[in-house]
Amino acid sequence: MEELAMLVAHVEQLIERGDQAELADYLNELNISDVEELIDELPEYGPLFLETLSLKRAVNVFRILDFPTQERIFKKLKANTIRELLNEMPPDDRTSFFSELTGDVVKRLIILLTPEERKEALSLLGYPEDSVGRLMTPDYITVKEHWTMPRVLDHIRRYGGASETIDVLYVLDADGKLVDDVRIKDVLLADQEKVVGDLIDNRLISLRANDPQEDAVSIFRMNNRVALPVVDDRDIMLGIVTIDDILWVANEEYSEDMQRMGGTEALDEPYLDVSIFHLVKKRAGWLIVLFLGQLLTVTVLNHYEDKLTTVLVMLMPVIMSSGGNSGSQASTLIIQAMAMGEVTLRDWWMVMRREIISGSLLGIILGTLGFFRISVEEAFRHTYGDIWYLYGFAIGAALVGVVLWGSLIGSMLPFILRRFGADPASSSAPFVSTIVDVTGLIIYFTFASLILGDVLF
Repeated sequence: MEELAMLVAHVEQLIERGDQAELADYLNELNISDVEELIDELPEYGPLFLETLSLKRAVNVFRILDFPTQERIFKKLKANTIRELLNEMPPDDRTSFFSELTGDVVKRLIILLTPEERKEALSLLGYPEDSVGRLMTPDYITVKEHWTMPRVLDHIRRYGGASETIDVLYVLDADGKLVDDVRIKDVLLADQEKVVGDLIDNRLISLRANDPQEDAVSIFRMNNRVALPVVDDRDIMLGIVTIDDILWVANEEYSEDMQRMGGTEALDEPYLDVSIFHLVKKRAGWLIVLFLGQLLTVTVLNHYEDKLTTVLVMLMPVIMSSGGNSGSQASTLIIQAMAMGEVTLRDWWMVMRREIISGSLLGIILGTLGFFRISVEEAFRHTYGDIWYLYGFAIGAALVGVVLWGSLIGSMLPFILRRFGADPASSSAPFVSTIVDVTGLIIYFTFASLILGDVLF
């Protein structure tokens, strides 16, 4: 923090002196992450920083900013700077930026692109939102099977500067179909007499342009790759997706899942950039649904009104919280397993069996503790009288049933939502807790009626 404060103070001094040349030299020597922090600390000078930086560094800074900051700066940039930035930006980053803008703004910006860049931009924007096609870049190196190592290296020297990465080379046949990929490491270590075909191992991993970005995240996670090729339905190579874009998508998905699991819609912008009205709108929907669900609790209590006693009411929070907690645990575990690719829809029956066993064991543990709690209280305070053991059995049996039910609801809701095309993260902890609260009361009073019915009712 002290280094950042010194950095900000020095830049402010340069700006006050109006020393543009020294400011340019200073900014161009900083890491792009330091320039990003400067923009966060001095947002009013964001456009000045980008216009002062060299074009390449300005692009690298702009691409790592969050969208609200990008949009705010973009509106204040000079027309010439906008044109240079857009044409210099990597196609995938430019597509990501365009995807956040309104259609009219995108149309005006596309006009500023060169014919070649405009063709690439329109091609990438033609893919569905949140598809792999929106992430890919057409800047990559391709080689032929019959090329020798010296020819491959000459080709890299000539065209590698315009490529997103040269870590991986892509082998195409005469029709443009992807045959395999070859690591640059293998090329550098290979004998000069060898050809590209000798390096092919037929372990190709590729993405489909119309696949969801979530699938790409899973594939990158399971394979140690810095980039993966993107092909169409005929295996014609269209572009590549690099790990930096996938990390960005994974971070956004994580943020959205955390927000949904907290019982709110995903925010489109950073929290502090969201207006109060928009924030209330995002949160109100789920709160209303959960509130209406909790009203069912009142309905259940009214139904069992004639069976309510002070002791039974006093023990209700124990039952409701235990069921909600077990449901939230199960829901969180399954959602995480789905996100990591550890569990698929086909595994629902295996998950159910495991939750029946684990839920029963957990219920028995809590039920035993509940019985023990009542016995201890009776021993010291004589709260329950001669029928304390019946209360103990009622609470113990209810806890077994509620915890088991909560585990089943929490684990199966993500599968149900995924089956109907919804986001499993929407089966958030508050949602599961609300369902289990209502049904848990029914289970509780059912056991209480069966065990204590002849005595109390």
